[in-house]
Amino acid sequence: MSTLRALSPSEIRVLGVLSEKQRTVPDSYPLTVNALVSGCNQKTSRNPVMDLSDAQAQASLDSLKALSLVTETSGGRVYRYGHNLDGVLRIPSQSIALLTVLMLRGPQTPGELRIASERMHNFADISSVEAFLEELAERPAGALVRKLARLPGARESRWTHLLGGEPADDESAGPTEAGASEDLSLGEVAALKAHVARLEAELAQVKALLGRVCAELGIGGGEGPPTGNS
Repeated sequence: MSTLRALSPSEIRVLGVLSEKQRTVPDSYPLTVNALVSGCNQKTSRNPVMDLSDAQAQASLDSLKALSLVTETSGGRVYRYGHNLDGVLRIPSQSIALLTVLMLRGPQTPGELRIASERMHNFADISSVEAFLEELAERPAGALVRKLARLPGARESRWTHLLGGEPADDESAGPTEAGASEDLSLGEVAALKAHVARLEAELAQVKALLGRVCAELGIGGGEGPPTGNS
């Protein structure tokens, strides 16, 4: 890890969210503290799920600013925050996309990483993902990722980031759900299921917003546009 100290779980989550939102919702980036906390506490595409308060997020932002990993700008009456991963780590955008997924979702196989990072970068194939992972693992200034031991029955090894220091022993244990050992051999299928779950959650949010708008306008929601005179 070179001279960069090990980051705390909340710092890793804050940094990962800033990096993710820069690429997925650029119109809202840099983020306010409220938007950042919402991204940190998402129930989908996050492992582990967290419940950070505004104060905890702000404390993480302040400590990351001291490491030059976060920038602060004043926009109107609120401060907005962005990441500086590329400036500090000196790695390409493809590598930042992979690192971001690992920060937000925990250890992943190359197949899972390819699918999970598609909104940030479209990798041509799994071998391309593996090539960037190898570069991160062999980085002269200090490794940023590490390949974990392959689990029994798994076809692919998972990778983890090292921003928080050496991985804990339980990171190599894998999922604990029934039948997980079989699912691990189908990394891309598992990632697709996670992707579908995220899309379903986003669709539910859109439907809820549409319902509120329709209620405010005094029209029926989900019934389709009016067809003419009654």
